[in-house]
Amino acid sequence: QVQLVESGGGLVQAGGSLRLSCAASRIISSFRVMAWYRQPPGKQRELVASIRGSGDRNYVDSVKGRFSISRDNAKNTVDLQMNSLKNDDTAVYYCHIRGSFVGGGFVGERDYWGQGIQVTVSS
Repeated sequence: QVQLVESGGGLVQAGGSLRLSCAASRIISSFRVMAWYRQPPGKQRELVASIRGSGDRNYVDSVKGRFSISRDNAKNTVDLQMNSLKNDDTAVYYCHIRGSFVGGGFVGERDYWGQGIQVTVSS
């Protein structure tokens, strides 16, 4: 099995920055998509940012120009840099990878989710 663990969340003032990181317990061999989702209080989960195996990146309109998704091969992570944070960015953020993994045996392509991490933006 593969575990995804998010870090970097917390409380930040509006206008501030946070960097979320999602570490996989096994080496990412290949991936179809890596993404960050979020679920604000009382609302449905939404896709925030994604990066495909082709390298294409996509963002929800509300974060364009403020958030940036990237993959760190050396650290085996997918990161989300969040700048100019707003109150509306308050949510639990989830990491998602659809990929294959190696290290301790090959794990074929499947969907994996992190447990979620809280980001709270205060006025």
